[in-house]
Amino acid sequence: MSHAWALAEDAGHLIVDGEESLCARLREGERAAIDEVYRSHYDAVRAFAHRFVGDAQTAEDIVHDVFIALPGAIRRFRGDSRLRTFLCAIALRCSYKHVRSARRRRAAMGRLAEQPAQYAAAPPDNALGRKQLAAVLYDALDRLPRDQRTAFVLCEIDQMTAVEASAIVDAPEATVRTRLFHARRKLRELLASQGA
Repeated sequence: MSHAWALAEDAGHLIVDGEESLCARLREGERAAIDEVYRSHYDAVRAFAHRFVGDAQTAEDIVHDVFIALPGAIRRFRGDSRLRTFLCAIALRCSYKHVRSARRRRAAMGRLAEQPAQYAAAPPDNALGRKQLAAVLYDALDRLPRDQRTAFVLCEIDQMTAVEASAIVDAPEATVRTRLFHARRKLRELLASQGA
């Protein structure tokens, strides 16, 4: 079933054609409605999660978590945003859990890397150099407070406006802009201290 993504204001709610009845079907636990949402929004949710966590397999895990959580979470959906925005908000909460786990794994790997090497390392090739740069960037992102990391990923990596990001994090637009400002500043400092 395709949706015409025309927007209309109705009693203070943002209504996207077809979503109101789809959400009602979701609240009733209709399996076909979940399948429809999955087909319509899988790519967007996966792309969002991938940009947030930086790992394709983890993004798949997050998508799985989102659609498992959807039947229970839909009861909180007030209809004041698009369904896709609501799904991204769920993905964001699921991503926080994965980021905390990744932070612990990276810390463990860092401790392991400090151990003396038994063999001389081979010079990095281009692919390895890109992986190392990505690791440095994600390490710097890990050091940001959660709210600042979220603002940075949503606005800089996912290229959302502050208005769109504010709907996902349920915070005022000005707050998102402030978090983004501080995230950029801290990232510059962190990357400069690592020589990146």
